[in-house]
Amino acid sequence: MMLRLKQLTCSKSAITLTSRLLFTQEDKLFLPVNVPTRLTSNRFLDFYQLGNKDAIEKERARLKDEMNRGYFADMAELKEHGGKIATANKIVIPAMAAVKFPQLEVNFSAGKSLKLPVTTFGPDTDSLKATIPKATLMCLSFRATSQVMIDSWCAPFIETFKNSEKVQLYEVSVIESWLLLQTPIKKLLLLMLKKSKPSEDGVLQRQIAYAFGDHYYFRKELKILNLLTGYMFLLDKFGRIRWQGFGLATPDELSSLLSCTSLLLEEE
Repeated sequence: MMLRLKQLTCSKSAITLTSRLLFTQEDKLFLPVNVPTRLTSNRFLDFYQLGNKDAIEKERARLKDEMNRGYFADMAELKEHGGKIATANKIVIPAMAAVKFPQLEVNFSAGKSLKLPVTTFGPDTDSLKATIPKATLMCLSFRATSQVMIDSWCAPFIETFKNSEKVQLYEVSVIESWLLLQTPIKKLLLLMLKKSKPSEDGVLQRQIAYAFGDHYYFRKELKILNLLTGYMFLLDKFGRIRWQGFGLATPDELSSLLSCTSLLLEEE
């Protein structure tokens, strides 16, 4: 009897841990309140890597990192500074000091997929055929709370460069929720998002895209910690980050974004 009780206890613990690994904060919208949500990663170590010491250590480091940084820490920061985790660059980052924006595969509600950023040396055959922008504003959001922040940058940006054919603007929502990654739900979500949005007057149009899947290492590369704020990156034609902003735009920060974009348009 005692052996059976121990087995049941171990089984329950395993189920609880698995549930925490599977479900994100976003899944709470679809799950009963008594279902445990994940505190760490939303994926498992690949089966073939179970005997790989390096892979196991890498996963342990990731789990420790994500456990140390959770939803409540993000919320506390948001209450403290409203998502303004740092001030935007005042001047354009020199080309020699700029780092590349990591490649990101996105989906559009119409069904098209694309690898961003589109650059002169893009690995994609499609990117070679496309009109290469001289400046691209890449706006990243991980939660709905950051949409108003992104709008505060995008509206003035579009108004200023609405007639430019060498400027592009992408609003990318990064979706890492385990539930929303399932193929039927993902397709349904994109179908629901396929609405007619009011188009801006002019050549420049905001392109709204969605990046599905695990983006932990993408976030690490860009040093993205707080998932409740918005992140803005101004890229040149080579996909290098030449300016960066966070949270709600201030008048001075908007001025720096617009002037830095103008400088990129003048670069050869």
